[in-house]
Amino acid sequence: MSRHRLVPLTAAVVATLSVAAGPAAAHGAPTTPVSRVFACSPEGGANSGTAACRAAVKANGASFAQWDNLRVADVNGRDRQTIPDGELCSGGLSAYKGLDLARADWPSTELEPGATLRMTYESTIPHTGSFKLYLTKPGYDPSKPLTWSELPEQPFAVVKDPRLTDGAYRFSAKLPADRTGRQVLYTIWQNTSTADTYYSCSDVVFPEAAAQKERKESASPEAQAQEPSPTPTPTPASVATPTPASATTDDSTPAAAPVAKNTDSGPSAPMLAGGAAAVLLLAGGTALFTRLRRR
Repeated sequence: MSRHRLVPLTAAVVATLSVAAGPAAAHGAPTTPVSRVFACSPEGGANSGTAACRAAVKANGASFAQWDNLRVADVNGRDRQTIPDGELCSGGLSAYKGLDLARADWPSTELEPGATLRMTYESTIPHTGSFKLYLTKPGYDPSKPLTWSELPEQPFAVVKDPRLTDGAYRFSAKLPADRTGRQVLYTIWQNTSTADTYYSCSDVVFPEAAAQKERKESASPEAQAQEPSPTPTPTPASVATPTPASATTDDSTPAAAPVAKNTDSGPSAPMLAGGAAAVLLLAGGTALFTRLRRR
């Protein structure tokens, strides 16, 4: 009966087996916020059937089964000099060129401006290194190819050597507070334990500014239905205030009050009557005096 001898595997043999294993030899990509390469992979679930992912696979000429293998060797921090404009999402690799399509319907994750980003970066093999996080500048246009000029010179966060736990790196960073609408979260993972650098694009959407959102909500039918109805203002015809008869016409429309006459402009009626009586009395006395003299 022959005995089988167990031979320990050398590091070179392990490396060879890892490469032959295909995707298992790869290392990772963001799953939250979901990256384009993972969303459009066979493991991307419903996202993989979206119009953007179908177009990406068609432009690519192959599926994104190796979603965790988007890496470039020997970059050594010279990202802007190595990766061409318009090819940031593919890392300049022809095997991932479908990820560079300029369109505004990529699967996305909604984020809040100024909130805490919680990233999950799935990985199959642990490595030391730094994650550099960039967010496209305000005014970014998703209908145009992504270029380095659309990204700030410095990342908004750098995370060094996070621990790999349950198959993923999980870390947090504070987001910029001045972004709205659709943006791209660009992640660069520069290894220090290997010569590789990994690139990924995660499409994210920030809601409208708080003031605009508040105005929109206040103008909604639901908000208007909750507002109390204003008290109707009575029309002049419905006012119950009594009006003097001399100031009201037949059609109940308020009329102008009569203007008082100036008493200095002429004698009043009683004064005229009294003056006429005095004239008659004087005339009668004159006639009597005349008759007495003739006698």
